[in-house]
Amino acid sequence: MMDYYATNPGPVDDSILYDQDKHVSAAVWEGQERGALRCHEHTSKLDRWLLTEKQIELVKRAGFGYLRLIPAISLDNPLISALVERWRKETNTFHMTVGEMTVTLEDVAYLLGLRIDGEPVIGVTYTACDSVCVKYLGKAPHSGYTSGGMVKLSWLKETFSECPENASVEDVECHTRAYLLYLIGSTIFSTTTGNKVPVMYLPLFENFDEAGKYAWGAAALSFLYRALGNASLRSQSTISGCLTLLQCWSYYHLNVGRPKLHHDPIHECFPFVLRWKGKHSGPTSNRDVVFYRKALDSLKPTDVDWCPYANISHTVIPENILNQLILGRSKTMLICFDKAERHLPDRCLRQFGMHQTVPEEVQRWERKTRGVDGGVDLSGKMESELSEWANRRFHIVEAEEDIDEGEYMNWYLKITRKLVGRPIPISSEFQRMNAALRDIAHVADTLATHGMDDQQIQSVTRIRYIAHECLRDHAGSATLVVANSQDEVDKKIRGKERVRRRATSKRRKKDDPEEYYVHTQAPHLYSSAVNADQAPLYHVGSVVDHEHLCIEEVDEDQLSRGSEENPCEPHATVDVVQQSALGTSEDVTCQNDYSVTA
Repeated sequence: MMDYYATNPGPVDDSILYDQDKHVSAAVWEGQERGALRCHEHTSKLDRWLLTEKQIELVKRAGFGYLRLIPAISLDNPLISALVERWRKETNTFHMTVGEMTVTLEDVAYLLGLRIDGEPVIGVTYTACDSVCVKYLGKAPHSGYTSGGMVKLSWLKETFSECPENASVEDVECHTRAYLLYLIGSTIFSTTTGNKVPVMYLPLFENFDEAGKYAWGAAALSFLYRALGNASLRSQSTISGCLTLLQCWSYYHLNVGRPKLHHDPIHECFPFVLRWKGKHSGPTSNRDVVFYRKALDSLKPTDVDWCPYANISHTVIPENILNQLILGRSKTMLICFDKAERHLPDRCLRQFGMHQTVPEEVQRWERKTRGVDGGVDLSGKMESELSEWANRRFHIVEAEEDIDEGEYMNWYLKITRKLVGRPIPISSEFQRMNAALRDIAHVADTLATHGMDDQQIQSVTRIRYIAHECLRDHAGSATLVVANSQDEVDKKIRGKERVRRRATSKRRKKDDPEEYYVHTQAPHLYSSAVNADQAPLYHVGSVVDHEHLCIEEVDEDQLSRGSEENPCEPHATVDVVQQSALGTSEDVTCQNDYSVTA
């Protein structure tokens, strides 16, 4: 089975994962490492807000009494990045080796303590901040603190982080609205635009009791689903949303990168994210994306805790949260303004203590974008999504008895992408292919044609010609293997080396253009095939000399400009790999044993 997935990681049936070509796993399989994602959460300064008792009461009434208790948690970017590699926007689930899993509404309720039932979080969009901020905050930010319909978090903190003791009721409410906007903008609705938050949420805080009726937990999950889907595309390098929720979900469900606790989990605190607060022990410095990818590629059923909250006493869970948990199994649409995402618990029934059956086909839905015109009420544009949310209680998935999960796994292995990382490196596959070509060429060269008719001789001659042509092309082309290290120290060293190389290369190009060649950091394979009329024909089993290797010249200034646009982007290094001197494909195969250590 491993030999099969070594060449075809799936899906065999692409009716479910129809966007595989756009997915980051396709790029990884092709050797294009993007490194760890840049994770956008802005929780580090939340504890600098000084809230009065009156403000804390208003925050609780608005539905965020538990979210405000969650401290900043150190994000494990490589772990999050490896999880994203297994996220599929077609199903809004992680495609693990053991089956599909996802962050459910139940997880949001347990981990964040947010409402998962209530009114949908939707309203009017804005392209300017002034009028909205004046109405709900009492003042408008300077133009340097705004961008379209977004305001910088730094302005909110600088202006409203400390409410005067003798403040009027109106001022207390304005300061509290500013805190709530900062809170959601740095946690559940964090964006990839830096430290900004849309002001479209402010009108929802006009009345604090009414704000407490919104399904903020469902909106947070919708936002995270959209962020995961965007980050799973091969062209992306950042991720936003409530990454604390995602990371702690992984800690509860997967024995991969889980830190050791400094306290007894018997004494649980609500919300359950608090279990992982503070610093953690354990070796994490050398755990890069490749480490976590291999761990997830070799994930075993024993590494999964499908129902991690089962043994936690419900006495620590607020009654209003307990009463909403049934909606954790609701197959419905989740809404956060323009972001409407499907919640599909029927695809991960084992997370609810049920046997998994083959789920229904996923209905495709249009992922809409926020209106560009100010004053656009999205409710009129999302009638079908709102209708589905309104009927959420009629679509609670139920358990089925006497289910053989073997049928599900047989189906699942056909429609999923089982592996993300290659069991055999690209360089090794290249060597194996060359060895196989040499085998074919050798057989064709030594095959006796005596007694063959003209057609058979022509076929042998054709095989010989094709084999030698391929060997010649491979010999004349440099096979570039892109290797991307996640170690932060190595990145800094390589960055300094790139600066020196860039200066040296430019001088070399200026002084002696003929000796100039390119060492590129771009995650693409640049190679030039040798001209068929001029290239020498290599004998079977011959070793390629360095003099015959060439690299196509690339405009380095263009690549440098591309790198400078994203200075935080991890860069790949490029190595030139010679053709193997191994005699046969069997010799190469013996050197490519594959094993994974989690």
